[in-house]
Amino acid sequence: MSEDQSLYQRDPQYIPRIAAVHDMCGYGKCSLTAAIPILSAAGCDVCPVPTALFSAHTKYKVFTFHDTTPILEGYLDAWRKEDVMLDGVYSGFLGSAEQVAIIKRLYREYPKALRLVDPVMGDGGVMYPTYTEELCRAVGELSDGADVLMPNLTEAGLLTGRPYAGQNLDDAQVESLLNALLELGAKHVVLKGIDRNDGKLRNFVVSRQTGVAAKHELAHDKLPYMIHGTGDAFASALCGALMAGRPLDESAHIAGEFVRHAMESTRNQPRFEERGVSFELNLGELTQLVR
Repeated sequence: MSEDQSLYQRDPQYIPRIAAVHDMCGYGKCSLTAAIPILSAAGCDVCPVPTALFSAHTKYKVFTFHDTTPILEGYLDAWRKEDVMLDGVYSGFLGSAEQVAIIKRLYREYPKALRLVDPVMGDGGVMYPTYTEELCRAVGELSDGADVLMPNLTEAGLLTGRPYAGQNLDDAQVESLLNALLELGAKHVVLKGIDRNDGKLRNFVVSRQTGVAAKHELAHDKLPYMIHGTGDAFASALCGALMAGRPLDESAHIAGEFVRHAMESTRNQPRFEERGVSFELNLGELTQLVR
């Protein structure tokens, strides 16, 4: 991927519309409560497609879960009747395997829209509690034809059928995993969360066109604590930077720094470790992309 290649050519007077196919949590910052403000700050019109309703995210011991699959066909039928236009389809957490068909419908009806896939399935080597093997296989279908596929290491393993090997991967392991992900049919891959215990977290960006030999390595300072929801914030910021017309490698760097700064802000909030990443004080970083 060349340094100046952008996946989206932004007209500075135009506000692109993004369908955010994700769940909605009432408490705990993640999913749509991250995607809507983050993409909006980057100058996008966010059109939510809620895949599930949670009282709180799944790191809490008590949460309610409502699968919205039965309402989504009618939801999109109404969009078509009103001739809603989309420039991108950004998918994340799904409530059921059947919802993959909803995303594929969006791909058919909006063939020019960028396909931005965050295959939200798990973290730390463990699937999320509402996910099943069937749902993970269905999510994997979205890899084929994705303009950008953004898995963490757990999700990369689930997509490629490889066992989770932890976060400390050397270059050969990273390249092997990137090749396996590209073989699924994605045009570009952002592999997140490599930790070599040197005070840095690394993400890798690769294009099917240029191959893993031309991969970009992006290193960010590691903070001494973890916070729920950083993956959603990263993916949303990356999508926002892309829709602002920035190249993918630059967008991934912007997203990584945005998340790091937001984590620093989060540290000052009560019960920060379970509540989720608090990015509100850092949204100005993304607003500057379109000013």
